[in-house]
Amino acid sequence: MIALTRFRLTAYVRSHRIYQALLPILIMLAILHSNVAPAGKEAAVLADSAALMIPFLAWATRSLLDTEPDGQRVISATSVGGPAREVAAGLLAALGANVLFAAVALAAALVIGIATPITGPVLAAGVALHLIAALTGTALGALTSRPILPSPAVSIMVLILGYIVMLLVGRSSVYWLTVPVTGWMKAANDNRLVEQLPLIAGVSVLWVAVAFTGYAWLRRTRP
Repeated sequence: MIALTRFRLTAYVRSHRIYQALLPILIMLAILHSNVAPAGKEAAVLADSAALMIPFLAWATRSLLDTEPDGQRVISATSVGGPAREVAAGLLAALGANVLFAAVALAAALVIGIATPITGPVLAAGVALHLIAALTGTALGALTSRPILPSPAVSIMVLILGYIVMLLVGRSSVYWLTVPVTGWMKAANDNRLVEQLPLIAGVSVLWVAVAFTGYAWLRRTRP
């Protein structure tokens, strides 16, 4: 399974699809950090960076999982001992790529977005949010990938609408139904991100777990 994960990452890079995700991410980061944040807004910069990365990471996941032909997935499942391992290898490959993209976003925020020293707890919270963004983007992208939604137009629309719904629900009283992206942005602007991080992380991880489970279940009836 690890070999299949490495194979998919290599195919993602060699097919140049990685640049289809990387270039928009770099443009977004350049715009986001065009002005250096004032003192006291370090947490807000990190929270905004993580939140805005999610649709780009979902796009990257969708692109990675769509790289190989449908028949190749059948061959991969046979070679690794079953469809469950094939599904897991794809998710691991997508998550690996997204963690790299999230690290680029975090580094950009720390280097060009923040001019004042940052405290350890705020930095740890920023790292956690970018990891949550990588997990969320992987889950959303997997649910809109070609094995689940064969139509590219429908897939893209569902991806965008899914992110918008996430933002809207995240600011409502039922924020626990999704990843509370809007909630962590508000908490960061109110300088309460560190104290609210356990709740944010718990709700987010639960949603991601449900999303991955749903993806694995849907893949049972799709090639």
